[in-house]
Amino acid sequence: MADYFAHETAVIDEGCTIGKGTKIWHFSHIMPKCVIGENCNIGQNVVVSPDVVLGNNVKVQNNVSIYTGVICEDDVFLGPSMVFTNVMNPRSAVARRDQYLQTKVGKGASIGANATIVCGNPIGEYAFIGAGAVVTKEVLPYALLVGNPARQIGWMSAYGHRLEFNDKGLASCPESGEEYILENNKVRRK
Repeated sequence: MADYFAHETAVIDEGCTIGKGTKIWHFSHIMPKCVIGENCNIGQNVVVSPDVVLGNNVKVQNNVSIYTGVICEDDVFLGPSMVFTNVMNPRSAVARRDQYLQTKVGKGASIGANATIVCGNPIGEYAFIGAGAVVTKEVLPYALLVGNPARQIGWMSAYGHRLEFNDKGLASCPESGEEYILENNKVRRK
């Protein structure tokens, strides 16, 4: 007996790995050779393609397709109807399955509703991509991006709060109290 939950309308192909405590909801399709970690939540109408890797505690909201080439580390949030691509120049009449680009989403990152992540652009840990943003380049850890094309407008804490750095490059999260340092346009926890 499986140690995960799958709604009766979900399709789970043979040859995938699904971790303990994961929940897979209505009309979702989990394809062969993908790996889904423990305690994940896969919303309604989600497709997880072959060779995709989702870490532990990944939350995938409704209507998301996670295509071959995507790797999400632990604690990633994928908002409703957000989109990953996996080929830079798709054409219906040209087979490019051998040209899928990898997109890695770092630990704790959040991608908002209806955002688009163009393949091959890594998303740093705890980055925060606003709703509807179109990511066309690498995203730094803790960066806050919005718009089309997405542009960085600030920094976020691991708890999802905007960081306000003082003249010494120090900031603290209002919820956790954790301190952060900004040096050379990079943020790290103190």
